[in-house]
Amino acid sequence: MTSGDDRAPVVVITGVGRAGQVGEAIASHFAALGWQLVLLDRDAAELAARAAALGAAGASVTALPLDLTDGDAAHAAAARVRAERGPAVHALVCAAGGFAMSGPVAEASLDGFRTQMAISLLTAAVATQAFLPLLRVGGGGVVFFASAAVLEGGRVAGMSAYAAAKAGVLALMRAVAQEEAVNGVRANAVAPTSIRTAANEAAMGADGSYVERATVARAVQWLATTPSVTGQVLRLG
Repeated sequence: MTSGDDRAPVVVITGVGRAGQVGEAIASHFAALGWQLVLLDRDAAELAARAAALGAAGASVTALPLDLTDGDAAHAAAARVRAERGPAVHALVCAAGGFAMSGPVAEASLDGFRTQMAISLLTAAVATQAFLPLLRVGGGGVVFFASAAVLEGGRVAGMSAYAAAKAGVLALMRAVAQEEAVNGVRANAVAPTSIRTAANEAAMGADGSYVERATVARAVQWLATTPSVTGQVLRLG
């Protein structure tokens, strides 16, 4: 953990491992606003590198490597955050996930469905459940990552595993928004088209039509911190 203002609000962000991805941009955005960062990712080496860079720039960072499909590990991480940062978390950003084409449903591998459900939907559910007690104390907001593909009129042919997982994320968001309103916790989702990440540029080229990472980060922060907004989906791109 790097030092910082322990009175500043706390944000927990999942999926902040690889450089050039959206989680890194979200972390940098909150750090620039003076928030304390708790970063979660399964890749310990990449996570340490992101945390070191943010810490060198003056951010207050706790980096916790863990498998976010493991409920016990996530609850242990939440207990550590409570011990080190206090009982309140003010925002949770569930940015962990990944994209893969699965092909036509008639031919798709069931392993592809299992993978997409695990990395996008299960990680979000596990992180939310683990940190809800701290979010209730902080009156915080949860931001989930869906996809523009699963909104009305979106094209999901050939990517049914990914789309099904992201549709599940939207259902999870709505459930949290409805269930936790009484506890002062809000839940919303962003639904971007392709984001300009290092991985997407490597796969599709630098000249494609992308949502910029900074745009996503600003949208996430607005959804996480606006008191009157809950149960909403913000399409980006």
